[in-house]
Amino acid sequence: MRKLRIGGALAGIAIAALALTACNSGTPGAEPDATDGGGDEETSSTPWTVATDVSIDGSPTFDAITERGSVKVGVKEDQPGLGYLDPVSGERTGFDIDIARWIAASLGYDEDKIEFTAIPSANREQAIVNGDIDYYVGTYSITDKRKEQISFAGPYFITGQGLLVAADNDTIDGPDSLTSDMTVCSATGSTSIQRIKDLGTAQTKEYDTYSACVEDLKNGQVDAVTTDEAILIGYAAQDPDNLKVVGDVFSEERYGVGLAKGDTAMQEFINTMFTDGNDIWQQIFDNNLGASGVKAEQPEVDPVG
Repeated sequence: MRKLRIGGALAGIAIAALALTACNSGTPGAEPDATDGGGDEETSSTPWTVATDVSIDGSPTFDAITERGSVKVGVKEDQPGLGYLDPVSGERTGFDIDIARWIAASLGYDEDKIEFTAIPSANREQAIVNGDIDYYVGTYSITDKRKEQISFAGPYFITGQGLLVAADNDTIDGPDSLTSDMTVCSATGSTSIQRIKDLGTAQTKEYDTYSACVEDLKNGQVDAVTTDEAILIGYAAQDPDNLKVVGDVFSEERYGVGLAKGDTAMQEFINTMFTDGNDIWQQIFDNNLGASGVKAEQPEVDPVG
């Protein structure tokens, strides 16, 4: 069994990704169905409550939400255990999805007032700049380059970049084993694909989604897929006979909530929510990524600035 190296926060994902997609029932934040007999279980799976009489002075984002009467959130929907949309049931599940729901509830908006929009990695900053979404929660690494266009709250999770390969691949065991005749795939606009380009040791291929890269890997069209190891473990857990994660992580990725540039009032509001809501964060983690029983700690948020 492969040993994980980047802290307890990741060790549960391989098991939990399967457990979540197979066993999670009901939508967190939704009212329980009185006819299904599962009301108590449904309520206990939702650790947050919807706030009332919320006000955030000086936040253009909050003003827009208030005027609209709903929250627009950008997410991923092809990442098991983190941000996933079931194509059959239409149910959204995952750690990032519940973080987004928690933020909305803290702003005073329940599930029926949230509009989720899947946005490819390359389009995230522009969606925030254009005001198409109020905030983005979806394995969004905090970087100085992105801070030139947007602001971040958090981090709320820390992981690192890894490599996903075919289960029978004994050649690739980390970035140092990549060669010029190999092709590595990742999402357009991601920090992961840029890091491979900077290494200059392999060819690259890009898609809007990581799931497209994984399909190419299964079909032998690429040699490896790279992104945050938390995401890769989810894919490997879905198909362990054909996929595996190899090597040590070779970066630190700090997931943040993408916000409009300069909206420090909203940034401080979400950071305070994280700081004061450790128990809620822990329950969200346990519900989505903690099936193995491995413990995780919420990271400290960055100072606003």
